[in-house]
Amino acid sequence: MILAVAGGKGGVGKSTVALNVADALASVVVDADLAMADLPGGRGPDLHDVLAGRASALEAVRSVAGVRVLSCGRTLAGARASDVRRLEPALRAVEREFGAVVVDCPAGMAADAGVALAVADRVGVVCEPTAFAVPAAVRTRALARELDAGLAGVVVNQAPENLDVSRFSRALGAPAVAVPESDAVADAQARGRPVARDAPDAPAVDAFAAVARTLADGATDGRADGDS
Repeated sequence: MILAVAGGKGGVGKSTVALNVADALASVVVDADLAMADLPGGRGPDLHDVLAGRASALEAVRSVAGVRVLSCGRTLAGARASDVRRLEPALRAVEREFGAVVVDCPAGMAADAGVALAVADRVGVVCEPTAFAVPAAVRTRALARELDAGLAGVVVNQAPENLDVSRFSRALGAPAVAVPESDAVADAQARGRPVARDAPDAPAVDAFAAVARTLADGATDGRADGDS
């Protein structure tokens, strides 16, 4: 399974969701934002090196805070040297080795976001808990359908207590799960760690587990159920 975590705009916590979902699924998380990487890195080859043909995908995967991560470089030169046509074979190699891959996609409708979505078996769309966030999420859903990637669910991130997420579910035609506002999540993300590793009793841990179950369960349209 290759699960893409996407968002119609930046700043919605997409990388936070990707890291925590990967932790909940015991999968590999890949930072596919070639120009604005946000997931924790480390020494050794990264996705820029893989896409430039300087390293294999498997040798670029490393453990960071208990999560397997294929991080991305943070240099403009590295982004320019990357050949996005190598992304699909890289992700498939990681999938064959580890079984499940969570891809942190670039925000918005950029071309490289489309590349990651085209490879994915299913997509989770992350949005803010406001009505204004729905149009951006709908655009991402439309792009995913165009690329034959099924929408598995909507993640309403940093949601206030008792938020009714049904309007998000109705607007996008997929299950919606809320992740509550949490200082514990923000603190863990600042350290490049999933919240379950730092604050296992935080309510957000159960929320991310619910998100992981929803997104891994399947897709409502597109490739996963054969709809065109």
